[in-house]
Amino acid sequence: MNAAPAIETHALTKVYGVKTAVDRLDLRVEQGEVFGFLGPNGAGKTTTIKMLLNLVTPTGGEAHLFGLPPTDTSSRTRVGFLPEHFRFHDWLTAVEFLQLHGELCRLSREVIRERIPLLLERVGLAEFAGHPLRTFSKGMLQRVGLAQALVNDPLLVILDEPTSGLDPVGRRLVRDLIHELRQEGKSVFLNSHLLSEVEITCDRVAFVKHGHVLETRSLQGLQAGELRVVVRTSGLPPTLDGMERFGRLVQREGDTLTLAVKDEEQLPRLNRFLVSKGVDVYALTPQRSSLEEQFLQIIGTDGGL
Repeated sequence: MNAAPAIETHALTKVYGVKTAVDRLDLRVEQGEVFGFLGPNGAGKTTTIKMLLNLVTPTGGEAHLFGLPPTDTSSRTRVGFLPEHFRFHDWLTAVEFLQLHGELCRLSREVIRERIPLLLERVGLAEFAGHPLRTFSKGMLQRVGLAQALVNDPLLVILDEPTSGLDPVGRRLVRDLIHELRQEGKSVFLNSHLLSEVEITCDRVAFVKHGHVLETRSLQGLQAGELRVVVRTSGLPPTLDGMERFGRLVQREGDTLTLAVKDEEQLPRLNRFLVSKGVDVYALTPQRSSLEEQFLQIIGTDGGL
């Protein structure tokens, strides 16, 4: 397998008239990684995806899929895509729909015939194989859309709001499917507003605003990001020089402090420092910030979700 990243962009830019939709965007998504692409509405996420799929021509910069430009057909044959706003041929049955997309991917009839039942089973639609899409609910259409994104057995799956319109059971199915793809060594590029789903699904996320990546973080157990610690003490003086080296004071209520520290390594050092100053430490409790809190810290509250 090609060792190049599944997705890599350098200064990728798209300008529409006087509006810059994507501004010198740098991304790197490794093979076998589930990567979240987060940002407020209008942040340039969908435009970025369209450039990765060669649906929109960049104004500047470059993008590569597995080391090849999106203009190279062989790079796109490795990609499956579920758009946010899809328009399927609703007179086709689920089987006919997947046959069409298999043929568009130039799969052999034998492969298509073997693969379709497995895909429909995988997305929970096996019993509706012969039903026309016009009879499907929005959630069922989302599921058959997932099946078509996998019909060519892609190495990279790009999902634009894949859980939109799904009930909790459907969201669980998508989550399990993404985990299965990771276990198979596939890469998943996920654009979603459901941060709770991203939080338990993705390995890393990029925070995007005004078409530019502000920060990329690991989400392994939410180990990245600001760690808050609540310190319950006795005998704490009104001011204590040297505390700033351990982190930022968020709140003080009497002898109870809330600090924002960089990592857990600061905790024993903080404890030793307080004891050396004659402060009794009764409890030191770390509290990880949620992905939503991290989103608001990085993006700000003006962008919204």
